[in-house]
Amino acid sequence: MYLPQKSTTRNLVFPELRGTNLDDQIEVRKREKTITRNFNRRLVRIAKYLGIVKKLTMNIARLSFGNVSGDKISVQLLQQLYRHCSITTTMMYLSNFINTQTDEALNNVVDFLN
Repeated sequence: MYLPQKSTTRNLVFPELRGTNLDDQIEVRKREKTITRNFNRRLVRIAKYLGIVKKLTMNIARLSFGNVSGDKISVQLLQQLYRHCSITTTMMYLSNFINTQTDEALNNVVDFLN
């Protein structure tokens, strides 16, 4: 059972931003950079602990989200989620990931050969 939470005018998805003046974009950007740097340091330790040799960063997580969701979420919504000013930028990100048809075709050839 979930306990009722006190509702505030500014519920945050990321509690790390609590205490930050969200109306001051410069302060928010600085705080985001600090938070990202700390998360990245923790991801390096987690990867080492788990024996993962590939680099893990928040940006990799963001790109992985695009990879997983690229053919499931509209480009316009992804643009908003990524906070890109231009849809062209979002399309450049997605062009690296939208390989579903290509992957299926190659899998069919490999399956046929086996």
